[in-house]
Amino acid sequence: MAIDTHTTLTGPRSAAEGGDRLTGRAKLVLFVLCAAQFMVALDFSVLNVALPVLGKDLGLSQSALQWAVTAFALPSGGFLLLFGRIADLHGRKRLFLTGLALFGAASLLTTLAWDPASFLTGRVLQGLGAAVIVPTGMSLLTTTFPEGPLRDKALGISGTLLSLGFTIGMVLGGVMTDTLGWRSTMGLLAAASVVVLAVAPRLLPESRTPERPRLDVPGAVTVTGGLLALIYSLSTAAQRGFHGADVWVTLIAGPVLLVAFVVVESRAAAPLVSLPMLKRRTVAWGNLGGLVTFSMMSTVVFVLTLYLQETLRLSAFLTGLVFGVQGIASVVAGSYAPRVIGRFGSRRTLVASLFGQGLFTAALLAVGTGSGALLATVAVSLASMCHLGAIISYGVTVTSGVRDAEQGLATGLVTTTQQVGITIGIPLLGVLATTGSSLFDGVRLVLAVDAAIVIAAAVLVALGLGLGAKATTAAPSARPDPAERSA
Repeated sequence: MAIDTHTTLTGPRSAAEGGDRLTGRAKLVLFVLCAAQFMVALDFSVLNVALPVLGKDLGLSQSALQWAVTAFALPSGGFLLLFGRIADLHGRKRLFLTGLALFGAASLLTTLAWDPASFLTGRVLQGLGAAVIVPTGMSLLTTTFPEGPLRDKALGISGTLLSLGFTIGMVLGGVMTDTLGWRSTMGLLAAASVVVLAVAPRLLPESRTPERPRLDVPGAVTVTGGLLALIYSLSTAAQRGFHGADVWVTLIAGPVLLVAFVVVESRAAAPLVSLPMLKRRTVAWGNLGGLVTFSMMSTVVFVLTLYLQETLRLSAFLTGLVFGVQGIASVVAGSYAPRVIGRFGSRRTLVASLFGQGLFTAALLAVGTGSGALLATVAVSLASMCHLGAIISYGVTVTSGVRDAEQGLATGLVTTTQQVGITIGIPLLGVLATTGSSLFDGVRLVLAVDAAIVIAAAVLVALGLGLGAKATTAAPSARPDPAERSA
């Protein structure tokens, strides 16, 4: 593998030693990185089922329960880009291990929480730890595994575990809360952090850029403030609607700060995010595909849960089984996605996956009020398979052709898109579920709009990526996408 001369790498680069096959050490490195990503994904959903019990135990009011989610979502999404860039400059392995230690300590604090303040403090610190782990873990993955089949395979496994983490969290959270209590869900995360932290230092290589430019403070302030404001407004709206001055002030402030960030970056000597990077069509349109696939699939899961439990009157256990089948389908898709990408290219796979997600989401419109559980299970599982294909292919698309020195930034963009996508879908479309004459009509309206948005995005991404036209942004050493080779 050709190593970028602008990046300093230490430690064994064993992933490349076996050609197109993962060596034993490379598998261990991948396991550690994926275990950390899976742990963070689990945290997003494992606590949701436990919220009512948790609230009663700690004395959190119903209105304050949203902060159990928001306190984690704000830092975990708002600081991704900043920590991704800091990792590029000061060492990805070092920051990754720091994030793991913080996440583990914060999980222990939430496990032992004695009042609302200690619990919410722990959730904020968990979010900060996640904001370090996710971009540094992804950039360690993309710099450790060379661009090509090895990276495609590694991203496929990582994407599968990411999707599976959300699904397992929904089921595991209910089981653990009923049998061991809500504290066991946080204790599980603390124990997992200790295990990963114990083996990671020996396995992971260090990588950083040798240049040490000053951190772009104005850029860091505007982008972090903009993301925090946007995530706060939308996550709060998901809990109590678009009511209150705080929601509207932050909803306006978020885009304003992000626009200010672009202006700052255009004038900065050493920008936090280089505008040429954002102008790369693989980065811009790939992230749009990622934003749509995450936001729209999270909405489907939300309204499908309402449909199964409120319309079909299924128990929480049977609803969990539906999503369990969905999780198995995601694992199957994750095992085949790298091969599809290798055969057809990441851009074509992304567009086809978006079309598939939209079409199978539209198929959910055929469910009825008296029956439909089987159809819902099949359709959402097929939509999830396409969703998983979109997750993996957009990650490959965005990071392909990016030099190692900027992988922290590229993966920071990928993970920021992921977090913002998960956050915005439900508040933007979930409110439509209550606008119909019945909940069932509202759910159908959400599904119809959701499917239309995904299909429209597929068309836009196909046009934006210029399928069939030779890309001009890839680095000379980058493996050309099959879609580009056929141009």
